[in-house]
Amino acid sequence: MSDKLVYDLSQELEGSPNVFVKKDWLNILDNQNGSYSSNQSVIDTSQLSNSNKYMSYREAYLLVPLTISLGTTAPAAANQFLPAAAGTSADYSLGLKNWYGSIIHSITLDYNGTTIIQQTPFCNMWNSFKLMTSLSLEDVNTQGATIGFFPDTPDSWSFRTAASATGIAVCNNTDHRGAGAFGVVVSAADNVFSSNQGNLGFLKRQTFINFDTDGLIGGGAISYETNVLTEAVAQQLYQSYVFNKVSQTAAVNGIFQIAINAQIYLKHIHSFFMMTPLLKGVFMKITLNLNNTTTVFSTAANVLTLVSVQNAVGGVNPLMVASALANNGGVGVYGTNTMRANVSVGGTCLDSVLASTAGIATSPYRNIFLYVPAYTFNPMFEQSYLSSPVKQIKYTDIYQYQISAIPATTGAINNLLTNGIASIKSVLVLPFYSATSGNLLPCPEYQSPYDPAGTGPTAPMVQLTNFNVVVSDQNMLYNTQRYSFEQFSNQLYGQNAVNGGMTDGLTSGLIDFQAFKQSYCYYYVDVSRMLPVEESVPKSVQIIGTNTSSKAIDLWCFIEYGVDVSIDILTGARV
Repeated sequence: MSDKLVYDLSQELEGSPNVFVKKDWLNILDNQNGSYSSNQSVIDTSQLSNSNKYMSYREAYLLVPLTISLGTTAPAAANQFLPAAAGTSADYSLGLKNWYGSIIHSITLDYNGTTIIQQTPFCNMWNSFKLMTSLSLEDVNTQGATIGFFPDTPDSWSFRTAASATGIAVCNNTDHRGAGAFGVVVSAADNVFSSNQGNLGFLKRQTFINFDTDGLIGGGAISYETNVLTEAVAQQLYQSYVFNKVSQTAAVNGIFQIAINAQIYLKHIHSFFMMTPLLKGVFMKITLNLNNTTTVFSTAANVLTLVSVQNAVGGVNPLMVASALANNGGVGVYGTNTMRANVSVGGTCLDSVLASTAGIATSPYRNIFLYVPAYTFNPMFEQSYLSSPVKQIKYTDIYQYQISAIPATTGAINNLLTNGIASIKSVLVLPFYSATSGNLLPCPEYQSPYDPAGTGPTAPMVQLTNFNVVVSDQNMLYNTQRYSFEQFSNQLYGQNAVNGGMTDGLTSGLIDFQAFKQSYCYYYVDVSRMLPVEESVPKSVQIIGTNTSSKAIDLWCFIEYGVDVSIDILTGARV
């Protein structure tokens, strides 16, 4: 193989004609004027449609300002929350769940006045699954900080039956890497895995956003420097950073705030953008429903007690509160207080209680921008591109269905998801602990501030047996699936990956068998194999199986189905 490569390289000629003579990045504001109290953002591309350039929505991204606010609800002289005092930093007290796109609950797209992407709630769960099964480790290394993506450590979780320093129910919010060669002390221990020894994903995502201009770089025996980057420069460069700290006193509520500029690629939000060719004169209207969320918890002696979670659209809570175990980001920070933690799109904290608190500030980043690259063709190549001006865009959309309160241990699953959908591609089932048993939270599991569930991870160690997907009374799995290794090896592994995971040394995907058994319990079945004549026929979808978990579960089911539209690439008109 190396000889052939040497020969091919020797035959290459330097220089080739440029397909494009210019590439410009254009940006436009959304229509909200910096106000996101309606939990919605609307973006239209009318400014871009008049530019007489070819737009590449496949490369486009949203710049979404997020404001994280943490504060106390009543002043107290003792047990203070002192984020602005020396030695009591709150920089690691909270962070975001995986991927900035988790702030988007659902999306609608109108193309030249016609709706072509239907509003489907919890689309971020599906998109997180797609990212976890398609990105490679190198993608995480090179793109993770840009898109706020770093997978949660699958075996660092614990389960608490009462309020504790880590929280309650499923907790994977430790950000200290612990002791021992691998962050785990295993002497005389049973199945500790990495429990309470540090969720590396959570820690990495905190470092993406918590730059503190007052902080010390290094420290201890390592040389350090203060004010390497001033607040004014951080604002000028549009960097994420800690922008407001107010220490609590007998007369003042404590406040801690982070300003974040989050990049979210359109191709990661919906497959339509991934499949879109270069277009001119296109008018799109994108409507985003947003997971603005407030978490209320009380603290005493480093015990965290969850009081409530408020999300107007009922979606995933994007915020995580750090554990208060020794050496973790929350230890000694909160004191004895009732705390409110809020994540809002825009520059203003949208929690009414925090917003009315003295000392709360407005972030310098206030508006959502859409960035799109605009290309100018070399005339010779443009003529070739327009030789077939009508392009067919084939993409997929999703349908979502919930199955609630499946009993523990031997709970039977036999549910009809839909009476009829055409061009079905795949079925994904995500299990979460049911509020009726095992959750122990005043909210669904995916809204817990201690648990990254809903942004990649599921409820841990939930395995199904006797599982099958039935499409129009036909079993999609020849042998009903009984064992966990069958689901991983026969169905999940290689899905959405380069070469389907069939080429060693050239693949992608971030889930191994251990991660599948622990925290990424995805039940996924490809049902796309059918004759072309069958694709347009609506078919029913049913799932069957048995819950082997010792806790009752809810199932969040997503059906992926194919859609196609034909577009005139010169005028942008739908044909």
